[in-house]
Amino acid sequence: MKKFSDLKVGDEYFSTCTFSKKELESYLAFARIKNTIFDDDEYSSIVSGRAIIARMEGEFTRLSQIYGNMILLYGMDGDPGWENRNARFLKPLYIDEILKIKYTISDKKDQDDEFGIIVVDFEGKKENGDIVVIAKKNLYRIKKEPPR
Repeated sequence: MKKFSDLKVGDEYFSTCTFSKKELESYLAFARIKNTIFDDDEYSSIVSGRAIIARMEGEFTRLSQIYGNMILLYGMDGDPGWENRNARFLKPLYIDEILKIKYTISDKKDQDDEFGIIVVDFEGKKENGDIVVIAKKNLYRIKKEPPR
């Protein structure tokens, strides 16, 4: 685990994940998403964008470099250099496809004596290199000294 003081702008971390049909159905039920696209056999194997973002955020907190810190998603800002957008979905992701995720620490700020803010950009690609999603300026409030 890296502490706040160890995290540097430009640090990159990596993870992978997949979504099974059962996981996607559970997420859609939990999130109470009702969209007729998921009822259509032709499109029912597409993974919801919200599910992708939620999984990417969850995978970030499980990274060995991050896990053990007291960390909370603080918000998602638009990126001024990207027309104030936060996330864009560029290609569909289907059930059982592997999503290769890159996390980049893009900024880091002191908040007060006890907490700091790290800004993390996410990028998710398929195994063939197609970019599925880019999400910039995901803000995390992190305790400078993790619990013992």
